[in-house]
Amino acid sequence: MKLKLLLLLSMPLLLPALPAAAQTAQQVEGRVKKLESEMRAVQRKVFPAGSREYFEAEIQAPAAPVVTPGVPASNPLSDLSRRVDSMENQLTALTGQMEENSFKVRQLEAALEKFKTDAEFRLTTLEGGAPPVAAPGAPGAPGAPGAAAAAGTEGVFPPPGALAAAAPPAAALTPEQEYTAAYSLVTAKDYPGAEKALSAFIEKNPRHARASNAQYWLGRTYFAQNQPVQAARTLLENYQKRPEGERASESLLWLGRSLMAFSPPSPQKACEAYDQLEASYGKTLSQTLRTQLVDARSAARCG
Repeated sequence: MKLKLLLLLSMPLLLPALPAAAQTAQQVEGRVKKLESEMRAVQRKVFPAGSREYFEAEIQAPAAPVVTPGVPASNPLSDLSRRVDSMENQLTALTGQMEENSFKVRQLEAALEKFKTDAEFRLTTLEGGAPPVAAPGAPGAPGAPGAAAAAGTEGVFPPPGALAAAAPPAAALTPEQEYTAAYSLVTAKDYPGAEKALSAFIEKNPRHARASNAQYWLGRTYFAQNQPVQAARTLLENYQKRPEGERASESLLWLGRSLMAFSPPSPQKACEAYDQLEASYGKTLSQTLRTQLVDARSAARCG
């Protein structure tokens, strides 16, 4: 009688706990379903054409544990918690793998674009032969006006401070001042800054008297940054667009040097550039530039 009385008295205390436990289990089950859905989405993103040979496309519920006779079964809430922890870890790993794959794809795209640009230049320019020879009397031909403008130039960068580095505010700059400011970055050996400033000047003032100088120094900045292909393209374009420009003859000299800096070097094309320099400007070359040409031809073993 006493035992039955105790059971009857304890039942009202146990009954409220049962709905609470059931509610907790439902909440955990909801988390499990949400994580499973997110895992499927991540798997489809990382492995859009995945095969069961390499991974399981869907989340599989863990196999029911084998209960040893005499050992109590595990708590359902504990099992659900373990499933949640496992899926959260898998979701984190898959998300990290997806971000890593995206980064590698961006790297490959950048490398492919650079390779494509270099290959196009080699095929369209280098394999096409030497630049066209200017006709007698044409701008840039021997004896033509402006052909002697390159006389007295040096083969190395002028010393720092050769031109004034200070400039008025950008809004008040004239084209000449813009060029001076860009060139001051070359003398300071700030090649990335000079590259941007010179490119902006050429784009804005393609027909200015300083455009030949600007594109020549742009090619030299590429060369100084160990980008011989880009340097060769820039210098060749400067000669072709402005054969009468102040730096046309030097552009041909450094075109040859850029070709010799290729990997592997291209001595035949370099010699063609030197031949073009001699044919177009041989009578007007300064002694300094002529000496540099002799040295450059010797380095390329031109005949």
